[in-house]
Amino acid sequence: MLTDKFDRTFPYLRLSITEVCNFSCQYCLPNGYQKSNGPSFLSQDEINRLVDAFIELGVWKIRLTGGEPSIRKDFTDIARMIAAKPGIETMAFTTNGYKLKENAQTWRDAGLNAINISIDSLNAKKFHQITGHNRMAEIRDGIDKAIEVGFDKIKINVVLLKAINDDELDLYLDYVKDTPVSVRYIELMQTGDNLHYFNKYHLSAEHIKTQLIERGWVENIRAIGAGPAVNFSHSDYAGSIGLIAPYSKDFCSGCNRLRITSTGDLRLCLFGNVGVPLRHMLQNDDQKEDLKAAIAKQLNYKASTHFLAMGDTGILSNLSSTGG
Repeated sequence: MLTDKFDRTFPYLRLSITEVCNFSCQYCLPNGYQKSNGPSFLSQDEINRLVDAFIELGVWKIRLTGGEPSIRKDFTDIARMIAAKPGIETMAFTTNGYKLKENAQTWRDAGLNAINISIDSLNAKKFHQITGHNRMAEIRDGIDKAIEVGFDKIKINVVLLKAINDDELDLYLDYVKDTPVSVRYIELMQTGDNLHYFNKYHLSAEHIKTQLIERGWVENIRAIGAGPAVNFSHSDYAGSIGLIAPYSKDFCSGCNRLRITSTGDLRLCLFGNVGVPLRHMLQNDDQKEDLKAAIAKQLNYKASTHFLAMGDTGILSNLSSTGG
């Protein structure tokens, strides 16, 4: 198992397969995705070699991210290829849900068993305002379909935005009353290009936590291999509520994931200052041992924490560039 000098282990890989996204969320890509003349995204062969190395290093959970990962025409093929590998227990992806209803069964059959869908408001007008798309109803239909076809874990991501969606907790509680999904409130994070937006709309997750406790919700013990969310449950509800608060004390102490960008750079932290190129070691099968050694060596340089509270966002320009 990959272990750093702070005795944190890393069974979880977030693998971006594209930076392209068809939504224009205010907090991420307010002007939409802007194509660059940079390198191409990782090919299936390169992804295959990369994943094999990480599995041999102890990774058992992989999440496909973007941009919007399902934009890639070979998304299903990539998912099927990885899910079939011995050692993979959780094969997840994060999506804006725009293709979910028509593809949920295909993706589940391909081996994907966990899904995160972004719905930053249950108010259709606000959803349109935040994302630039009037698609909330069809995305909610997609979630119903994902439940129907048997995804093991379904999570709804909600970026908490002051004076925009911070008054919707009761709507989400009504939603999870009979719907077995986890709604996760995520604090807005500063990135390289959203400082003005961050200063205007950032709100601490304590705003939600206080309300949950007042309503009788109970904080759960963190499961092995789980992400950074602090989860709450209530005996009267089928679903749950989670909070992801990157500005909270000791947030990084339980870090368990590494990231690969869509062009093959290893990121030890979402807000790190360095991307370590691995692509040159993904060209031949006989490079695997060198690749594994390079990955393991980098864990010696992983910092104990990010420095978001100091305004240091590292080299992250926007969330789509590293997979969030």
